[in-house]
Order: sequence, then structure tokens, then C-alpha cells
Amino acid sequence: MKSPKAPAAPDPVATAAAQSGANRDTAITQGILNMTNQVTPDGSLTYTHTSNQDLVDSLTGSHYIVPQYTATTTLSPSGQRVQDLNNQTEENIAGIGRDQSARIGDLLGKPIDFSSLGAAPLPTDFSADRQKYEDALMARLNPQISRDRSSLESRLINQGLRPGSQAYNDAADELGRNANDARLGAILNAGTEQSRMFGLASTARQQGIQELLTQRNQPINEISALMNGSQVSLPQFVSTPQTQVAGTDYQGAVQANYNAQMDAYKQKVASNNAMMGGLFGLAGTLGGAAIKSDRRLKTDIERVGTLNNGLPVYAYRYKDGGPVHIGLMADEVRAVHPEAVTTTPDGFDAVYYAKAVL
Repeated sequence: MKSPKAPAAPDPVATAAAQSGANRDTAITQGILNMTNQVTPDGSLTYTHTSNQDLVDSLTGSHYIVPQYTATTTLSPSGQRVQDLNNQTEENIAGIGRDQSARIGDLLGKPIDFSSLGAAPLPTDFSADRQKYEDALMARLNPQISRDRSSLESRLINQGLRPGSQAYNDAADELGRNANDARLGAILNAGTEQSRMFGLASTARQQGIQELLTQRNQPINEISALMNGSQVSLPQFVSTPQTQVAGTDYQGAVQANYNAQMDAYKQKVASNNAMMGGLFGLAGTLGGAAIKSDRRLKTDIERVGTLNNGLPVYAYRYKDGGPVHIGLMADEVRAVHPEAVTTTPDGFDAVYYAKAVL
């Protein structure tokens, strides 16, 4: 029985090229679907096909075309007028910034001169002022201390206390301590005044430095503001909905088809092997006996294969009943192996399968 022919394996280069083409077509289709024209009160966004790019497939060397599109933004008439005004304003501002930047070259080329502010003050710079303040306080304090001492002495004597007595000495000591505390207070107040005057001088100098720095930095800040103000604002559009197109799994389809063909081939090989085994098994079992194979005795005849010698193999039933059989037709066997056919006494042809299958 002739063996079935196995299906040819798919060409990997051709399959890969076909898959690349399918992917490319999917990408182009998806891109076109996602290029949605938009029209808003502020303007419109339009996609137009402007050119084609000729590319070469790296696998096959064949050429293919990829379309290219241009997105064009068009403002509404009022929006375009506003945009033109903004562009002109920004151009003017940029020009002013350019002119101003040329004017500050000399300014930046000169160091800042702090000499007009004098040297930074030191706490010792106000020692003379402190001394004046302290002397003024003591000038007011000393007469009062003298009056208090004279008043205390007169009071103590009138009380019968004499210098040298314990009570007299205690009162005098207390008066002396009070006088010393008053003098120390005057000294401390003078130190506080010195610190205050130093702080005022330092603050005044810092303010002067800040003014000089402001005068130097102001032109630079103005130029920076002008340059920042010259940036062009682009119109905004709504987000375009993205359409996803599923790619074709061409390679998978080719492989699945090849697998199906291989399965069918294997089944046919198995079926042929079974039929071949059955026929040769039948020939071996019967030995020299002949089996009725006259076409007139059979029904439901269906060709199911071919022997290696070219004889067709059929599935059929006998007209008088029974299961399906696999075998040959006597008239066809006679044409190939006439010695394998005989006629039975009842007039029907029979086949010697041991000879017919050779």
C-alpha cells in the first residue's frame, strides 16, 4: 500500500516575512485610526497624508511603503488674532531684553564699591560715647549720694549714735553699699547704650550694602523677567482616544495548520498501516485459500487506500449482512495478477490474497 506523503514544513523566512508584513499592516492601520481630527472652539487639529517612505524588508529584500502624515494646528480667527498679538508682544519684550543685556556689560564689569559706607563698625568705636553716657549718669548720681550721706550722719548723731559705734558703722556700711550699687547700675546702663549704638551702626551699614546690591541686581532681574516673558505658549487639545488593533498571529496560524496536516498525515499512515497489516495478515492466515471478492456481492463500497502494486483498497459490506471489511475487488486484481483470481462453482470471483498483495 502506498504511503501517504508528509506535508512540507513551512518556510521560516517566508513565514517571518509574512508575519512582519501583517504586523506592519496592523501598525499602519492602528496609527491611521488614532489620527483623529479635532475641531474645538479655539481651533482645529487635522492630519493629512503628505508622503510615503519606501523601505526594504531585511528578510526578503522586497520594498514596502509606509505612509507619513502631517498634523496641522489651526486656530480660530479670534484665537489667531490673540496669538499674533502675543507673538508681537513677546518679540518686543525679547528685543528689550536684548538691548538691556548690552547695557549691563559695563555694570557687571565693575566691582561693587562699598567705600562710601565706610569701614564696618566695631564695638570699641563707641567707647567714648559709652564713657560720656556713664559720666552723665554719675554726674547726676554723685550729688544725691553726698546728700544721702550727710542726711544719714545728721540723723545718727541726733539719735545719739557716734562715729565708731557699731550701729553707726552698720548704717554707714549700708549707705556705702547702696552707693556702690547705684554706680554699678550706671556703668551697666552705659554698656547697654554702647551696644545699642553699635547695633544701629551695623544695621545702617547692612542696609547700605543691600541698597548697593539692589542697584546692581535690578537690571539683571529685569532682563530675566523679560526673557521669561518671551516664551511662546502652544494651544492645548483634548487627548485623542487610542485605538488598539489586535495583530494577526500569522506564524501561529501557519504552525497550527502544519500541525493539523501532520496529525492528519499520521492518522492516514496509521490507517494505511492498519489496512496493510490486515490485508497481509489475511493473506498469511488464509494461505492458499481464496476469498470471494466479486464486486456483485458487495455494497457500501468506499476506496480507502492503494497497495504498492497499484491495486485499490476498499471498505465495504457484503450484501448478505455482516460488519465492514477491508479488501480488494476481484475484477481489478485480475487486471494485475490474473493468477490470483479464480471463479467459484456458483459463478462468483474469488481472490487469493497471498498472491494479490505481491
